[in-house]
Amino acid sequence: MADPIFFTPSRQLTIGDIAEFTGAKLRDAELASRAVMRLASLSDSDPDALVFLEGKKNAGNLANLKAAGVLCTEELQGSIPSGVAVLLTRKPHRDFSAVGRMLFPASARPEPWLGETGVSKKASIHPTAEIEPGATVEAGAVIGKGVAIGAGTVISATAVIGANCQIGRDSFVGPGVSIQYAFIGNRVYLHPGARIGQDGFGYIPGAAGMEKVPQLGRVIIQDDVEIGANTTVDRGSLADTIIGEGTKIDNLVQIAHNVHIGRHCVIAAHCGISGSVTIGDMTMLGGRVGLADHLTIGSRVQIAAASGVMNDIPDGEKWGGLPARPFKQWFREVAALRSIGQPKREKSSDE
Repeated sequence: MADPIFFTPSRQLTIGDIAEFTGAKLRDAELASRAVMRLASLSDSDPDALVFLEGKKNAGNLANLKAAGVLCTEELQGSIPSGVAVLLTRKPHRDFSAVGRMLFPASARPEPWLGETGVSKKASIHPTAEIEPGATVEAGAVIGKGVAIGAGTVISATAVIGANCQIGRDSFVGPGVSIQYAFIGNRVYLHPGARIGQDGFGYIPGAAGMEKVPQLGRVIIQDDVEIGANTTVDRGSLADTIIGEGTKIDNLVQIAHNVHIGRHCVIAAHCGISGSVTIGDMTMLGGRVGLADHLTIGSRVQIAAASGVMNDIPDGEKWGGLPARPFKQWFREVAALRSIGQPKREKSSDE
């Protein structure tokens, strides 16, 4: 049995098409008609592939490179062997990705898993739900009372949408996703297993042990947000949990109740964000970052992977470590600890 091809090109593409689409400068115009059939890495390319080269550390050992063309910066063009079309650009990786989205659109925007369009007769939909024409609801999906779903949105098999939730247009709800007490914007992608709007972790000591604190808020997810597989977003306790426009969240992230995340943030896998944390715009969290509750993290902040944050962080700062502190302080402390374990240099007889 032949291996299946999961992503096939959406169109025929030439080196000249790529130059026109990206604005890259083609060094040898005679190669403009060369066909490009796939994207590849430098180590796995062949004569019909497009590759990219970024950074001098990746410029070695290219003598045997076989590719239809390569996107690279001007200072690296001398590393490309003859016969390979050179496309000069300031941002090779960005342009390479743009070509990939054009050539393989299904790899960038999730599509119905079962290949269905329209509303399946095998979906369970409450009669009061409003589904705009052009939306897709696959077999096995469950849509509750008063739900509203916009045109172009895909609700995958086994997804469950709770009562009165609203989902905008051109969004994607993956298999096994559950949504309750939530308003979700346009072009929001929720990957398989994501859990949106379940109650937060709120308890208070009582006479008979821990007693539940009512969780009465909602989840608000703004436009163009992407949330990875098996990530959880708890609804607010009294206020709302809010995820700002354009934010991208990886797999296996925990976002607790009342968290406010700004616009265009990036949060890597295994992060844990405790209750009532506020994060500004364009902030980046590395993998396994943990944030204590009720913190304020500014805009354009960068936090290194595996850091434990216990203090507020002002705008624009870079922190790391456990407990987290500013990079310069963290690096000084690491250097000092390393020096403790180093053997002392013996003085020579001439000293």
